[in-house]
Amino acid sequence: MKLFRFNPQTQKKLRRFREIKRGYYSFLILMTFLVLSLFGEMLINNRALIVSYDGELFFPTYSDFHAGTDFGLDYPYEVNYRELAEKFEQEQSDNWVLMPLVPYSPYENDASTGIFRPEPPDASKNHYLGTDTTSRDILGRLFFGTRIALLFALGFMASVYFIGVAVGCAMGYFGGVFDIVTQRLIEIWSNIPFLYMVIIVFSIIPDTFTVAMRILILLSVMVLFSWTSMTYYMRTETYKEKVRDYVAAAVLIGASNTRIVFKHILPNVLATLVTFMPFTIVSAISAITALDFLGFGLPPPTPSLGELLKQGTQTLRTAPWIVMSAFGTLVVLLTLVTFIGEAIRESFDPKKFTVYK
Repeated sequence: MKLFRFNPQTQKKLRRFREIKRGYYSFLILMTFLVLSLFGEMLINNRALIVSYDGELFFPTYSDFHAGTDFGLDYPYEVNYRELAEKFEQEQSDNWVLMPLVPYSPYENDASTGIFRPEPPDASKNHYLGTDTTSRDILGRLFFGTRIALLFALGFMASVYFIGVAVGCAMGYFGGVFDIVTQRLIEIWSNIPFLYMVIIVFSIIPDTFTVAMRILILLSVMVLFSWTSMTYYMRTETYKEKVRDYVAAAVLIGASNTRIVFKHILPNVLATLVTFMPFTIVSAISAITALDFLGFGLPPPTPSLGELLKQGTQTLRTAPWIVMSAFGTLVVLLTLVTFIGEAIRESFDPKKFTVYK
């Protein structure tokens, strides 16, 4: 027995989505990357995946750091696992180290010449896309920057939908004075310049705040100035559904306002909600990238696409691989999300499954 089953209409829409190969495969690619990114430290990290030393196995990736003395070295700080792997290989002992595909942290400076400067791609050093202006691995910065951008965009979308859907449904369902007053307040709020508010907020945030706290503040500011557009769509859809016969029947049998909204109206405006999701993600990724490019986005040294784009434009002639990598990643990411959005919009189009008589 299935615990959860879609209604036939929704099943038709999902089958239609799978038939649109461009959007469906884009969805699979994006979801695969998102799942892999959750375990990104196993792919890109300067900590070893497994260390075999004196017959004992260690798993440093997600554990506390190990001092050099734990593996027979003469220093008390955290071991350099790349050097440890070379040492074990030279000794030709039974000890061994398994490193990630890219054995560098996105925050690690690896200046082979002792000077922080961009270096071109070099597979022999495992810098597959080269290094940036401070000798940090570009592939690692792009991977984790994309992960942060996607998670940030998903959090942004969820927050915008939560506020916009709640306010829009209330406006459309209750109408009257509440609707008019709320509309005027939203119009006033929408006229506040978003970029200036971001600049003001980030100029007064103390440096003592953690990176996570600063990211949360940025997300909150973006949500506060982005939820208003969703209210208009939800208000219109709720007005349309409120006059349907099934809502009148629910009122007659004594259903509460909460039940009418959540059990009857919201499921019937699902197409509108789902259709706008990918495009909300695109706008969030574009906004956070633009803010990072201007220096008002994610706090340094957080990996970000916008920060790499800024570096790339400043070193366009001397290190073109930086801007090529960052711009290419951004184009691919936005293209995949856009393809998904177009497929969802087409598959959830009610005209696809309506017979006119």
